[in-house]
Amino acid sequence: MACKSDSGEPFYSSAAYRIFKDQVVQGAYSSKALSATELVSTYRSPANPYKKSIIDFKFAINGKDNEMVSGIDHHFNVLGTGPVIKTPLIKFGQALKLGEHEESGYIKPNTKLLVQLDLREILDAFSKAGYFEFFNGERLYKQDFSAVYIAGSTAPMTWDFSQLTRHPELELKDPDGDGIYEVLLEINEESIPATPTEQGWKLSKDISSYPALQSDFILTDALYNMALEEMVNAIEPDSTFRTGKEWAGVWTRDISYSILLSMAYMQPEVARNSLLKKVNARKKIIQDTGTGGAWPVSSDRMIWAIAAWEIYLAEGDLHWMAQAFEIITNTLQDDYQTIYDPASGLVKGESSFLDWREQTYPAWMQPADIFESKTLSTNAVHYQANRVAARMADLLGSQTNAAAFNKRADQIREAVNRLLWIPGKKYYAQYLYGRGDQLRSARTDALGEALAVLFDLATPDQQKELVSNTPVTSFGIPCIYPDIPGIPPYHNNAVWPFVQAFWLMAASKAGNEAAVLESMAAIYRPAALFLTNKENLVAENGDFKGTQINSSNMLWSLSGHIGMVHKTLFGIQFTEEGLRFQPFIPQALAGNRVLKKFRYRGAVLDIEINGYGNQIRSFSLNGVKTDAAIINKELTGSYTVKIELDGPIPPQRIYKPGNYTSLAEPKLGLDNDQLYWLPQSSVKQYKLFRNGELLKLISGSLTSETITEPGRYQLMALDEAGVESFASEPVEFFQAVEIPLSANKLSTQPVAVTIQQAGVYDVDVEYANGNGPINTDNKCAIRTLLLNEQPRGVLVFPQRGKDNWTSWGYSNSIRLHLSKGTHVLLLAYQPYNENMSGHTNTALFKKIRLRKIK
Repeated sequence: MACKSDSGEPFYSSAAYRIFKDQVVQGAYSSKALSATELVSTYRSPANPYKKSIIDFKFAINGKDNEMVSGIDHHFNVLGTGPVIKTPLIKFGQALKLGEHEESGYIKPNTKLLVQLDLREILDAFSKAGYFEFFNGERLYKQDFSAVYIAGSTAPMTWDFSQLTRHPELELKDPDGDGIYEVLLEINEESIPATPTEQGWKLSKDISSYPALQSDFILTDALYNMALEEMVNAIEPDSTFRTGKEWAGVWTRDISYSILLSMAYMQPEVARNSLLKKVNARKKIIQDTGTGGAWPVSSDRMIWAIAAWEIYLAEGDLHWMAQAFEIITNTLQDDYQTIYDPASGLVKGESSFLDWREQTYPAWMQPADIFESKTLSTNAVHYQANRVAARMADLLGSQTNAAAFNKRADQIREAVNRLLWIPGKKYYAQYLYGRGDQLRSARTDALGEALAVLFDLATPDQQKELVSNTPVTSFGIPCIYPDIPGIPPYHNNAVWPFVQAFWLMAASKAGNEAAVLESMAAIYRPAALFLTNKENLVAENGDFKGTQINSSNMLWSLSGHIGMVHKTLFGIQFTEEGLRFQPFIPQALAGNRVLKKFRYRGAVLDIEINGYGNQIRSFSLNGVKTDAAIINKELTGSYTVKIELDGPIPPQRIYKPGNYTSLAEPKLGLDNDQLYWLPQSSVKQYKLFRNGELLKLISGSLTSETITEPGRYQLMALDEAGVESFASEPVEFFQAVEIPLSANKLSTQPVAVTIQQAGVYDVDVEYANGNGPINTDNKCAIRTLLLNEQPRGVLVFPQRGKDNWTSWGYSNSIRLHLSKGTHVLLLAYQPYNENMSGHTNTALFKKIRLRKIK
């Protein structure tokens, strides 16, 4: 039962939960602050009494989607009595079907399901032929068989094949060697304690050296102290930050975003050490995670630069700035050659932080396609990184370099607003995607939207519109909106507290009181109920259980919590001129707050703030009122700061439509001149695109279309509300010229191609890269395409599976204007093609392909 509050009315209330001065109440559960150093919580992850009993699943040899064609699954009804429910013996590749009149019920909590798989046909094939041939013609050789997993839509199963090998509990075993593999699953597992101790949190570390918060809100004081303690927990013996309780080590984007939120000034030495750990021997920033072998498919490493600048603003260390500037310029030079797209003005590469491709991209997109995407968040990062580099160059006396950096930043800003801003929705699109001519995804990217406000990519009017119109849900702002169907929560259908913290700062900058209060509540609620700053939570129900991976004591989550207090409530902003104050306190949180022993360079400040609003009525330093709410950076000694706020904030709206899932992208095929697709329920109409342009609208009841013009065709489904699905994988309706290449891992010989008809051609390369898995590692191969000995762009050959050199795919394409006659093409390795590995940059090259586009 929820505890009784001693603090009157809630300062935040919604249909989902309420927050009082001393507690959070969500349904039957509550978390209560007994003091500023102790919390108790009754929260439990709820079992689902309405989990449907019919489940869908597949088997995956070596963790890959290789059992049956897409759309065909096993179906089983998990109903029955007894301690264990068993499936029939299922033969690999033969779909298990439901009975003709079988009806769904509900799965009982903690149901144990024994899944039985017959692999004897495959094992026999190994014995007789040495390999087994899958439905798609691919062969599995005996020596390459390692394990078989189950994938599905019902927890603990997942449809994310790229992550199956990380889930040993989903591996089927054959202990007696008879070829019958089994796995015992617990379906609809009942609640687990919110924390290992179950009862609560009590301060156990010495946090007396950090800024101390005292307010009229005991709950928020306790949560702030818990975040400070978790910050101390995150410091490793080598004076670097641990990413989370479950995540050892330093990761480039995690540490950088944590530094921006609060660690630049809370732990400057540890922050510097952590950043330097993400610099290689060539003094370039390391892209340590991402699709297909990290950089350049994933390309948000320049967030490091913005974090380095924040440390400089907090400390004023010129030596640090000069050291960081060298690293930043070295890194940007490679980026300019590789990921900056002169045609659009945008930067290529995966969305910042959203680096689990199935969670945010269409399933058909290969890593090479993701490299070609132009995302809001990564462009925001590069825009600001160039601005930072320009300012550093200025301060270091290099005005020529400063002008060049500013020019690149201006190009990005212009392109983002030209290509990604959606006037009808009044926020930015998630990204441009496709092959060749690209489409715009109308989904939101919460981090990207926030950064567009904070970095001034958006104009002041756009900032207000964006914060008022970007969709939020009952438990916070989701990473993307709307959800992608069939993808379990992690980035999809999920709220991340660190993203919420950036959204909070954006809401504050835009002057939106409703969005500020909503964001604060979305940070306070999970921290209080879960008694830790979790990595993420399910957007649909607000629970930490149910996302694909999660961690307690998460660095960027706790950093966001601390930053919420310092940078929003007290309005502390680090600038070149000094410490500026721009507080934002919603009326519901009006009262007295004191922050003691806040250190800024040589000064120690006791800061008291009264009232509410986002305008300062009076500002005094040691009792002397001043017009400018700023602390001089040269100030030393102890000081008292007093701030009185000026009351009401002009109202602005928020858009809170609730969770929403789009339709799945259509599966488009081509038979001679007929495009065809499978029917989908709930489709009102389709959009048919050719070469990135809308060709026509098609009734949702139709399943085919005759085409006459060459080009790339894509189909997009719209539901009754007009919400778009992702577009289908492009279907190509034109002839290609293919030129074989010698299949070695290092380079190619020059090849001559005779062009019969002048025009615009897309050029790509068929390749294999078995140096690493598709979802991680650092061995993406990179080459420069030379046309008649002149560089014309970079081709990337991302990893396609560890030790898998028989999986062939295509690189990204480069668009060339070719005159009639003979031309010489060459894949060459240039110094800027060096990848994150530094040692392995190889692929097998099968052929070059040219297609005439115009």
